[in-house]
Amino acid sequence: MAVKEVLFPAIAAGGGDNTVRLWDATDGSEISTLTGHTDTVTSVAFSPNGKALASGGSDGTVRVWKV
Repeated sequence: MAVKEVLFPAIAAGGGDNTVRLWDATDGSEISTLTGHTDTVTSVAFSPNGKALASGGSDGTVRVWKV
């Protein structure tokens, strides 16, 4: 799934709805919702250059998203 361009500062969070949500940290607006995990998303991390986001879930997968 392609997402709208993420400009920093951004916040990413996973949850029990099996999605990763991205927010603009300056105004709190939601940027995008990433779907693909089949169980709770337990961890998220941006790459050092901010161009990728990794998410891990209870479904036993790690997904890398181009943001």
